[in-house]
Amino acid sequence: MGSVDFVRPHAVCVPFPAQGHVIPMMQLAKLLHSRGFYITFVNTEFNHRRLLRSKGADALEGLRDFRFETISDGLPPSDKDATQDPPALCYAILNNFLEPFKELVCKLNSSACAPPVTCVVGDGVMSFGIRAAEDEELGIPEVQLWTASACGFMGYLSFGELENRCIVPFKDENFVSDGTLDQAIDWIPSMPDLQLKDLPCILRTTDPNDIMFYYLKTKARNCLSAPTILINTYDDLEPKVLDGLKKLHPRILPIGPLSLLSQRYALATGLKSFNSSLWKEDAKCGEWLSGRAARSVVYVNYGSVTTMSYDRLKEFAWGLAGSGQAFLWVVRPDNLGGDSVELGGEFLDEIEGRGLVVSWCPQEEVLNHPSVGAFLTHCGWNSMLESLSAGVPMICWPNYAEQHTNARYACADWGVGLELGAEADRGEIADVVREMMGGGRGLALKEKAGEWKRRGEAAIDVGGSSHTSFEQFISEAIQPKHQAVTN
Repeated sequence: MGSVDFVRPHAVCVPFPAQGHVIPMMQLAKLLHSRGFYITFVNTEFNHRRLLRSKGADALEGLRDFRFETISDGLPPSDKDATQDPPALCYAILNNFLEPFKELVCKLNSSACAPPVTCVVGDGVMSFGIRAAEDEELGIPEVQLWTASACGFMGYLSFGELENRCIVPFKDENFVSDGTLDQAIDWIPSMPDLQLKDLPCILRTTDPNDIMFYYLKTKARNCLSAPTILINTYDDLEPKVLDGLKKLHPRILPIGPLSLLSQRYALATGLKSFNSSLWKEDAKCGEWLSGRAARSVVYVNYGSVTTMSYDRLKEFAWGLAGSGQAFLWVVRPDNLGGDSVELGGEFLDEIEGRGLVVSWCPQEEVLNHPSVGAFLTHCGWNSMLESLSAGVPMICWPNYAEQHTNARYACADWGVGLELGAEADRGEIADVVREMMGGGRGLALKEKAGEWKRRGEAAIDVGGSSHTSFEQFISEAIQPKHQAVTN
């Protein structure tokens, strides 16, 4: 007579190799681990070395039933502590990732130290995970995690139509200044009242073979072929866009904000406080903030990819100084695209006692600190969700990818943002910061941000929309396999 032995589910999580994707994938991995999954988290060798430098080897070795594996990205070796070039990464993913990933999954399946792989959780912009899971040799269920916004997803899905309408590629560089980007876009389902400049700025190209346009157009479309798509947003935040996406795919499950959901439910020992920052965080931020009055500090961070000229950096420096406000400013070592960042002694003397400049910080902790009253942000999706979840309004300075779309929604739909011009000088920067921190519009934005904080908390609470979607995912999309064992 036989008995049924349930094999522990084993999820292989593989993010796009950039911090903005690694963070939400890690949050989901922690959630799955807390629900009994064995986790294999797959970084590129380059990013795993960065994680080791940031956290230390001991932090990664003591995690129970949570292992890290690596695959090569096929790019030239480098120990640079910076985000790799996005076009180079996209070329590498197209050409180098599929076979090494399949070999890794086969190796895991033959290991006596871990249960067989029961699912692949792939990044929504890396469809090789779908191809690997569909391989006859593997035959493993696959799910995609779209780590960015729903409005960004729909924006990328519009790229094919932009080509069909002969809008992209542009004929010449005049489109930047001749008003072309102000063209109304009224044909995208569930995204009315947009202008061309509100769509992901990857479309701003004159090259018919632009790798980033091709890559994101095809990967967004390929994502729709996955059986299930998890998305890091929630119903109240993007209802119309989610409705539009669900008409394109019946199994889209909003489970965000993942930062809140993982904080609440990923309680496994050793993982609760573990984060996946690829930069070493400056520990003095919290102590410095604790000496400030409530809601008095502007937090400034351009994310993990944005670079700028030295002249632009100087405008931000003197704009922040001229605002008269206290500020915590994250300036990455690679913010100038490779040149070292040196802020002159005159600037440091000017801000002494009210400004702190660091190379990186624990952002969620900073945004939730009671002294922080506003966030000057590049509008990356992790940053926006973390700001909304903390009830902190935003000064929006979008720079790359779908950040312009996010900024448009923050300012026009959600009522939590003031937009800063792309070429804002120090005077405009100072004025916007002062308006956010002490003006009438700033007060209204803070009240609205507090409302979104409550809505996000309701979404991940028991019975909330995201909590319900996550439970549906656990019970239906990835069920533990079982096998009969004869006693």
